[in-house]
Amino acid sequence: MDFEPSAAAADHTRRMRAFLDEKVLPAEPTYDAWRLERRGTPQEWDLPPVVEELKAEARERGLWNLFLPSVSGLSNLEYAAVAEVSGWSPVIAPEAINCQAPDTGNMETLHLFGTPEQKQQWLEPLLAGEIRSAFAMTEPDVASSDATNVQTRIRRDGDDYVISGRKWWISGTADERCKVFIVMGKTDPDAPRHRQQSMILVPRDAPGMQVLRHLPTFGYQDQHGHSEIVFDDVRVPASNLLGEEGGGFAIAQARLGPGRIHHCMRLIGMAERAIDLMVRRARDRVAFGRPLADQGVVREQIALSRIEVEQARLLVLKTAWLIDEHGSKGAATEIAAIKVAVPRMACTVIDRAMQLHGAAAMSDDFPLAYFYTWARALRFADGPDEVHLRSVARQELAAHE
Repeated sequence: MDFEPSAAAADHTRRMRAFLDEKVLPAEPTYDAWRLERRGTPQEWDLPPVVEELKAEARERGLWNLFLPSVSGLSNLEYAAVAEVSGWSPVIAPEAINCQAPDTGNMETLHLFGTPEQKQQWLEPLLAGEIRSAFAMTEPDVASSDATNVQTRIRRDGDDYVISGRKWWISGTADERCKVFIVMGKTDPDAPRHRQQSMILVPRDAPGMQVLRHLPTFGYQDQHGHSEIVFDDVRVPASNLLGEEGGGFAIAQARLGPGRIHHCMRLIGMAERAIDLMVRRARDRVAFGRPLADQGVVREQIALSRIEVEQARLLVLKTAWLIDEHGSKGAATEIAAIKVAVPRMACTVIDRAMQLHGAAAMSDDFPLAYFYTWARALRFADGPDEVHLRSVARQELAAHE
């Protein structure tokens, strides 16, 4: 197991860091000011023009669609360091290089399971950064941590499927560029438990699909939104089915594996930026006649944060290597482990940085409150901690039978 960066990984990481420092971080104030002016208006969900400028710049620099090995040529291990750098600016950088959730998982799903026609209609414009997409699985009326609980019905009717149900926390929906939904529902409630579900592509403009509301997270409304949606007898052609009937659960597992590790890669970057801000604050601020950096308790917080980030990064790199060598199934336990360990680590490190910044940390003057919000949210997204702990425990117990 060798984590020495390859020449390709080192080159892409170097160029990504230069792009971040030269273009992305300087664009953050412009992005924030543009959104602040439109907060509470119908234009709140519009994309700040600076992002399109950054996307063009990223393409010119060869930093585009790096998450998809078949397109970029980078392995998961090689991509890890690039994704970490993008995590320094999680609102802007991932989209600037077309490596943002939930589109990465949706593009991987279409790449693996889409028909040629589906790929032409949806995957190609997603890879080009022309549209965005959403993944609709979570429901308000059932415990969606168990994906077999979904109640949305997908019923065959002649040459069509008819979708009925309610979803929520569907990321990206507020953005009008979100043109297609991958919807998970039940096609056969009487089939074996893991063969009841299917996935289907639903265009945004399909009659009967309604966005009820956009859900804030700790009071934040990000530019893409997280929404509650109703499917009221939405009719789509049978050709919109992804894969085969009854294959939805398997597709979900294939989709969520890489998505979980990408989240963790970016969280490492968020934690690194939190440490950077913590150190700068500790050097600049004076309390009780000495810089905060001279206070023993502050030094301990910095040291613990560095240790915890390094531990988490090594587990993420091991998981990326295992996926490259053995596929997502061969890394299932490690994927579950990092999905618990890394968001918890990020929450802890960001919280320490917030404490060092005092009340300023709760303002928009620093990115820490936003970082904490999404690090905490990622303890739910793609499965809550408890589900992943259950998976790790099951494997550990099975090894001793």
